[in-house]
Amino acid sequence: MNVRDVMTSNPRTVSPGDSIQVAARIMKEEDVGVVPIVENGRTVGIVTDRDIVIRAVAEGGSDRAVREIATTDLVFVKPDSSTREAEKLMSDRQIRRLPVVENGRLVGIVSLGDIAVKEGKDSRTGDTLENISEGVKKH
Repeated sequence: MNVRDVMTSNPRTVSPGDSIQVAARIMKEEDVGVVPIVENGRTVGIVTDRDIVIRAVAEGGSDRAVREIATTDLVFVKPDSSTREAEKLMSDRQIRRLPVVENGRLVGIVSLGDIAVKEGKDSRTGDTLENISEGVKKH
């Protein structure tokens, strides 16, 4: 199966200067845990619910811009990539969500949950989750 078949298309985005509150509001409205940050049509980062809690709320700075707490070391996947390739990237980088980019433009987001739900039960998904969670087990 291809990423295109399981991804969430055309996700809502924020700009780097938008407030953390704007990102959190989008997460609530869309029932998602990640919002891509787009500048001049290019994905320059993502902000997750975890970023908001760990990098802003816990540090007492929830009035900051998303650029200040964003994850900017991104890895992307193409819509025609296989879900197996996406899971390998997630496993290797210990992440649960990937921006989907085509011709340099964001076209979607794919999560491990998307793959698990839309592909059905598969031991590969469980193995990927185990690999992603390795860092959590060490603490």
